[in-house]
Amino acid sequence: MSRGAVLKVVVAITGASGSIYGYRLLEKLRETGTEVIVITTELGLEILKIENGKGIKDLSKFGRVYKDGDMDAPTSSGSYLFDAFVVVPCSMKTLANIANGLSSNLVARTADVALKERRKVILVTRETPLSLIHIRNMEKATEAGSVILPACPGFYHNPDSIEELVDHIIGKILDQLQIENRSFKRWGEDGQH
Repeated sequence: MSRGAVLKVVVAITGASGSIYGYRLLEKLRETGTEVIVITTELGLEILKIENGKGIKDLSKFGRVYKDGDMDAPTSSGSYLFDAFVVVPCSMKTLANIANGLSSNLVARTADVALKERRKVILVTRETPLSLIHIRNMEKATEAGSVILPACPGFYHNPDSIEELVDHIIGKILDQLQIENRSFKRWGEDGQH
């Protein structure tokens, strides 16, 4: 997948509950030596603070951080090379913008660039229940080339903690990025069917 020796991944944290997924993904990507660029929405930052006690300084230790209004960021141009874009968590507003090609902010523009350049786009959606509008937007985003990866952890591995539930989803994201990982116990390991 990577154009060079190091994988380059853009990670966006938007205004949906579940910012723990975005932060944990950044930790795992750093462990693998992946080059990371972070984009965050204002609401994404607020929720990160509420749910995890983290702020923009915490995000900056993973790589360059851009706010959603920074439309001149490198990721807004198709000539800027990166391998994949992960929106985690992905709010329904962000999903709607991406699915309908509304590049009115940096997250949606980066997705638009990634899709037009045929790069991997992973949307870790966070909402329940889903309306028909949400489902249709997921369909549109999928048809455009995105992977919809809802934050729906498995339980077959008998998790003992919230961290194990989170890491199950992180492992699924890393699988989509083709990054080898042992973030979760796979079906069939340790005597499971």
